[in-house]
Amino acid sequence: MEQKKPMTHFVAASVIAAVLIVYTLILQLTGLWKNPSMAWISYLLMVAGLIIFIIQYGNALNNQVTFGNLFSYGFKTTALLALIMIAFTIILFLIFPDIKQKMVETARQRMEERNTPDDQIEKGIEMWQKMFWVFTIGGIILVYAIVGAIGSLIGAAVTKKKPVNPLDQMSM
Repeated sequence: MEQKKPMTHFVAASVIAAVLIVYTLILQLTGLWKNPSMAWISYLLMVAGLIIFIIQYGNALNNQVTFGNLFSYGFKTTALLALIMIAFTIILFLIFPDIKQKMVETARQRMEERNTPDDQIEKGIEMWQKMFWVFTIGGIILVYAIVGAIGSLIGAAVTKKKPVNPLDQMSM
């Protein structure tokens, strides 16, 4: 059986990122980004993409891989995906600065709905605006690391494995 060349981490991350970017743009254009449950769909898309590419990676290597090889492939893909999404997020906020203002307004409304005192609302929004990039980039790194680890674990677990037996390679 001819061994196929496995897809690189960068290609897998780029494909998943393209799907997530299109999904994000759809949410922004339709105004659905205000619904917190819509964010979960992006995480499901990420996990599904990781699982698909991990399975393809295993199949390209005739499933002669270990759990660790598969998990490593998935997590390396996640790291590249996080970098691509950080770049996209920075570009998105620089091109459309009004998105940040809409986020502030939505946060203010949610805090007012919870009867948060006005001084706490102002302090919270002021701190959020000062630390916006730290929270945004740090949040992407943290969330993608957690979701990527989950996706990589699932992908590595469900992929068929036929590790090579070293005794089979001995010549007599």
